[in-house]
Amino acid sequence: MSATVTLEPFSLPLARPLTTADGTIDRREGFVVAVERRGERGVGEATPLPGWTESRRACEAALERARDLADGEGLDAALAALSPRETPAARHGLALALADARSRRAGVPLHRYLGGTRGVTAVPVNATVGDGSTDETVAAALSAVEDGYRALKVKVGARAVEEDVARLRAVREAVGGGVELRADANAAWTREEAREAVAGLADLGVAYVEQPLAADDLDGHAALRGGPVRVALDESLVERGAATVLDSDAADVIVLKPMALGGVDRARRIARRARLSGLEAVVTTTVDAVYARTAAVHLAASLGDVPACGLATASMLAEDLGPDPCRLEGGALTVPERKGNVPANGGSTGA
Repeated sequence: MSATVTLEPFSLPLARPLTTADGTIDRREGFVVAVERRGERGVGEATPLPGWTESRRACEAALERARDLADGEGLDAALAALSPRETPAARHGLALALADARSRRAGVPLHRYLGGTRGVTAVPVNATVGDGSTDETVAAALSAVEDGYRALKVKVGARAVEEDVARLRAVREAVGGGVELRADANAAWTREEAREAVAGLADLGVAYVEQPLAADDLDGHAALRGGPVRVALDESLVERGAATVLDSDAADVIVLKPMALGGVDRARRIARRARLSGLEAVVTTTVDAVYARTAAVHLAASLGDVPACGLATASMLAEDLGPDPCRLEGGALTVPERKGNVPANGGSTGA
């Protein structure tokens, strides 16, 4: 059955430049994807990020092909034609628009449409503490705890291992034992450095170290497991594919970015399979706008009892596509309960 797909480009400035492995970015650019078929209407977001997804140009081309296909063969055919590995942001945008439309038609919030149960009203979130001196790191950690966060992710890997261990030790001494600490190395360490870091963090109650080694080094990650500091994989899911990572016994925790995995529907399937294998799943974003960011909150809510997730990223944008329906309260984001993803009067449709 034919359907209408419309695309509207957007460009949103960041509150401050973001440094990635592929360079520094100061804007998030993408497309609002709207679908309509016989009164079934929904809105999605495709926001590619260099190094994680396809380019903006490739995303636009894929969405334009999907738009043409939807006009003749329907939305499901258009979605099936989008590759979650080659053009994950494009697929995320169309998949979210379709899920939004169908959850609105069913009269349920997106997390219920995805398969969640009643009763989840908020999702715990972590604060991210960037690289800095020991004093700067401690100050940022204490500020986050004062704001209600009970989980802190500290960026490591830009300094010598012993300096990073000292930073985490100082944070632990400052915040006490009731706050969860995580370390995120962004694939910065060699195997030897990673072993040194894990040994140094062993007595600090660090929940896990995220992506300590290169994304393709699953054997190295597998060898790090088994101690008091768990291993979480993020970039590896994109580099090697979720199925390969889950089959490799290389992780204790997987970190899911729906935009980089091709949609909240795919991310949820990966999370459920990970849980069956005894792994923990954490949901994060790629500094997305309100449609994708809210969908990630719905995804986390649909999974039920989730650990603190990396979803408190709205402040990284200087402007957004509309008001944020998820309130940050006491280290948790509220889950919207109106039908669909973003409430109809709670955000722009890109028009």
